Amino acid sequence: MKTCLIVIDAQESFRHRPYSTERDIGPYLAAQNALIEGCRAAGVPILRVFHVDGPERSDNPFAIASGHVRPLEGLADFQPAASFTKHRHSALVNTGLDVWLTQNGIGRIIVSGIRTEQCCETTTRHASDLGWQIDYVLDATLTFDMTQPDGRPLPAADIKARTATVLQDRFADVCSVTQALERAVA
Repeated sequence: MKTCLIVIDAQESFRHRPYSTERDIGPYLAAQNALIEGCRAAGVPILRVFHVDGPERSDNPFAIASGHVRPLEGLADFQPAASFTKHRHSALVNTGLDVWLTQNGIGRIIVSGIRTEQCCETTTRHASDLGWQIDYVLDATLTFDMTQPDGRPLPAADIKARTATVLQDRFADVCSVTQALERAVA
């Protein structure tokens, strides 16, 4: 089955949000870069998705005018097979990504990027509902601590555990970098 890797929203914009922290960036980049390098070595197409949203002003980190809609510093450099800009949580909404996947005979998608529970999870659910098989590489996703509606903290590790729980055996195979790369070349 033909596979591709999607790197979702791995962009500098997040470093300019008030909730951003560098705490988990090292392990995330290690896993994300291993996935990129492994796919490149195996000839698996790598797709880049950037999120652009909000007012087109230099003080909005998700606006092109900010200069922050560019690859995350520390991310392995790669030449994408295709690049897409999204304006919604799912990378499949009005981007042309679904057309590219279909035209290129992709049956399995490896999902990675930022944020675990938002754009990565939403894209995974959407792609699964459209019929693609998904390898969700949890270690190659990044998220940040949140505050629950009642004011209690929700640590990023708990968010990732919840995402793995709700995706596994329903929408995706939650797997390691190694497992995703093994399936990509099988």
